[in-house]
Amino acid sequence: MADFDLDLLERQIETLILQNRRLREENASLRQHRDSLIGERGELIEKTEQARGRVEAMLSRLRAMEENL
Repeated sequence: MADFDLDLLERQIETLILQNRRLREENASLRQHRDSLIGERGELIEKTEQARGRVEAMLSRLRAMEENL
């Protein structure tokens, strides 16, 4: 009976070790993906600001053209 309990406990510990390793790898992958998304978000914010600046410049030119008519 004691051998059975020890074998079962050993298998459970091995399972937990494997699960822990898998979760650590998944966590590292998710952190890397998060960092990538944060970088992409920064790029998109910058592009949005550039587009906003161009649109505002176009609107200013259009207003100036209207005033000259």
